[in-house]
Amino acid sequence: MEAAERSTDGGSGDGGSSREQRWFVGCATALSVLTVLGLLGIWGLSEAEKGLDGYGQLEETTYGASGSVADPLAPGTSARYEDGLKVTVSEPLREPEERTYSFTVTYENGTDEPLSPGGSSADESVSEYGPAPLVVRAGEPLDDYGPDDGSTSDWLNRLEAGAELLPRLGAGETVTVPVRVAGSAAGMPITVEVAPPNDGYREAAYWQLTLG
Repeated sequence: MEAAERSTDGGSGDGGSSREQRWFVGCATALSVLTVLGLLGIWGLSEAEKGLDGYGQLEETTYGASGSVADPLAPGTSARYEDGLKVTVSEPLREPEERTYSFTVTYENGTDEPLSPGGSSADESVSEYGPAPLVVRAGEPLDDYGPDDGSTSDWLNRLEAGAELLPRLGAGETVTVPVRVAGSAAGMPITVEVAPPNDGYREAAYWQLTLG
């Protein structure tokens, strides 16, 4: 009888331990499944939001500014779109010619398909007034008619820059567009507006430069 009782107690202990292990494994599995489902749900909502926007919204910028017409970016900073396109405008550098400056606009195609940074021709790809895929004009972004002091700018290589925007930019490729501009006054502001076309909506990004 004592041996039978010992055998019964030992069997009961092993069964309880096995049930506890199965319960723990089951809970851990359920928690892992719920975590994965939650992450998939968050990703799905993010992708759905991007799809509704057409992937043309500005997703992030550097140094805090939003890149909007009222909150332009500074030279040397970048704007990134939700579809992966990244655009960077460099600092303007003074050239030997009087009141002449140069800078670059760099497009990095981080999307998974080719895109066209320009229009259907060199002339339609650029403008000193707007609208166009790339606009370089005198004044701050919110100025309708240029600076209040009447200073003006001249985009010296406008058509050459427009030609650089014509070729399709493959996924993972980069193109850097050189810009040369002459200003009528030292210290005048220059606005750079970038709005590469796409099949749906593409938000314009703004930079404000100063011709020192």
